[in-house]
Amino acid sequence: MSADSWSDRLLGGFAKTSDRLTGNIAGLLGGAARLTEDQLDDLEDALILSDLGPRAAARIRERLAATRFDNGVDEAAIRAAVAEEIAAILRPVAKPLDVTAFPRPHVVLVIGVNGSGKTTTIAKLAHLFQEQDYAVMLAAGDTFRAAAIGQLGVWADRLGVPIIKGPEGGDPASVVFDAVKAATDKGTDALIVDTAGRLQNKRELMDELAKIRRVLGRLNPAAPHDVVLVLDATNGQNALAQIEVFREVAGVTGLVMTKLDGTARGGVLVAAAEQYGLPIHAIGVGETIDDLRPFDPDLVARVIAGVAA
Repeated sequence: MSADSWSDRLLGGFAKTSDRLTGNIAGLLGGAARLTEDQLDDLEDALILSDLGPRAAARIRERLAATRFDNGVDEAAIRAAVAEEIAAILRPVAKPLDVTAFPRPHVVLVIGVNGSGKTTTIAKLAHLFQEQDYAVMLAAGDTFRAAAIGQLGVWADRLGVPIIKGPEGGDPASVVFDAVKAATDKGTDALIVDTAGRLQNKRELMDELAKIRRVLGRLNPAAPHDVVLVLDATNGQNALAQIEVFREVAGVTGLVMTKLDGTARGGVLVAAAEQYGLPIHAIGVGETIDDLRPFDPDLVARVIAGVAA
């Protein structure tokens, strides 16, 4: 996918957030060099309504309150200042998912609630690794859903990568054990492990993930090297609640945001960065295999603020 077409996809993906925010900025015009308190209040409200969250909104308000607009307050200047402050929030968390482990494999546990796009995201991450000439293996650790095992198998076939799976209802830790052994024996660069997405019983999920971690630790004390939480951007503020829970039960080390389509509440990406500071590895804007790309904080900031790339 070309850089231009990716930018276009992002424009569509963040359209709801950007339209809401820039629509409110459009009413803040005036010839003065500084924004008034009332204008700052309105802008802060607009940022919160755009799902950027109260902490990020307060930070951006503070920046704008201190900004002297040399040519007077106008829409373009406000957008540019908002984009710059959003970028300042996002840059520290932009971190590609890298294959660094020695000895191999580099083990990535992928977690997230059912319906978040987790299984499809695993396939897209595998494709990203393949583009970097890494050998990849998948492990179907979500043994509670036959559909998840089957879907991951279909993606493995399409990508031409091996998959380790067990019976429906089987022990996820034993699947992971077999997968790590197989990946180690083959010298596979990256092993991506699917896990169950049930949040109804946190204790059960915590125990299951702890067991997987113990099994991994016996075979490779450094594993898992990454614990990636997949978030559905259409969930808005509910995505923040998922970060809170999964950080507690799974030791999340980084995020991937999916389903950034025209209905998405993409501002939550900024809220997550400001509130949790977890690395954001990649974002997804659609269903095809090329629709997941490493997170570009400056481009996303410009898109949200409605600043031409």
